[in-house]
Amino acid sequence: MIVQLTGTLVEVMPTHVVLEVGGIGYEMGVSSVTAASLPAVGEPGVTLLTRLVVREDALTLFGFSSREERALFDRLTAISGVGPKLALAVLSTYSPSDLAGVVAAKDASRMAAVPGVGKKKADRLLLELEGVFAHDMDLAGLVGAAPSAHVAAVAASPEARLAEARSALLAMGFTPQEAELALEGAEEAGAHDTKAMITYALRRLGGGA
Repeated sequence: MIVQLTGTLVEVMPTHVVLEVGGIGYEMGVSSVTAASLPAVGEPGVTLLTRLVVREDALTLFGFSSREERALFDRLTAISGVGPKLALAVLSTYSPSDLAGVVAAKDASRMAAVPGVGKKKADRLLLELEGVFAHDMDLAGLVGAAPSAHVAAVAASPEARLAEARSALLAMGFTPQEAELALEGAEEAGAHDTKAMITYALRRLGGGA
């Protein structure tokens, strides 16, 4: 089982990255949150936690910026009817701490905001994830952390949030013009923190799940 890779970033896209390790390029599916957290292309010594999903017709590698995100990917894909693509859609919409808050509040409307998740599936995901954050060692630290993190993100000025989102998009390889156009209307669309702005921009750039 491949659980971690360290190498040089060759490509960073909203839905996947390529990491060169020992002369071999490993393509990994990632969430937009992980993609936005990575340094610029060409950066050596980048470490990603990984999960190899084995299917009859494919071996697919997925990368994560944190143990919490990987643990949630495992928990989500263990739910009947939730595959890797939908799990990444959830993780692209909410960071682990934000998702902890959604689950703790049993907020079906926010869960249903994930692309591909309707109200019925949102209710089932909330039910399946109930208790996960308290009983999983990798996720226990998120319990009670989500509200303060969210408040801190929203408290930043709109200009600061836009600057952070713009910097993240530039680090992912988008041009300044692409970043500016993609972020237009983010606040009006309800993207009130940096991660939400990045997700909004990536969807406009064609990288939505």
